[in-house]
Amino acid sequence: MLIVVDTNVFVGACMGTGASGAVIKACLLGEHIPLMGNALFAEYEDVMGRVALFRKCRLSVIERDELLDIFLATCRWTRIYFGWRPNLPDEGDNHLVELAVAGGAERIVTYNLRDLRNMELKFPELAAVTPAQFLREVFKT
Repeated sequence: MLIVVDTNVFVGACMGTGASGAVIKACLLGEHIPLMGNALFAEYEDVMGRVALFRKCRLSVIERDELLDIFLATCRWTRIYFGWRPNLPDEGDNHLVELAVAGGAERIVTYNLRDLRNMELKFPELAAVTPAQFLREVFKT
């Protein structure tokens, strides 16, 4: 399945959150294909550079960088040719929907459901879900 993995899920995987780690692992194993675009890549780089965010992280900065590099190698790089605006209450999240639509993703995996579930534009094939919801859906548990 093509998916968009929000940065908060990757951070959760680095911090040891089970559901987040399972989503990233599934991507690394090729079970799902994460999409990546310029805006999401820039957000990943910004978030991964926030030292304070990772003070209690079980992974060192080198390990986090290696994990990110491996994850990025599994991503399908996708160009966005059309902006769907206005769409979300938080302008900063629109790039996730645009990436998903451009790449034909079925799911945006995120912990930020509040803003993503209030889309002004509706894309019937696309849903925003938490990592735990995604795993339940995929494994039908």
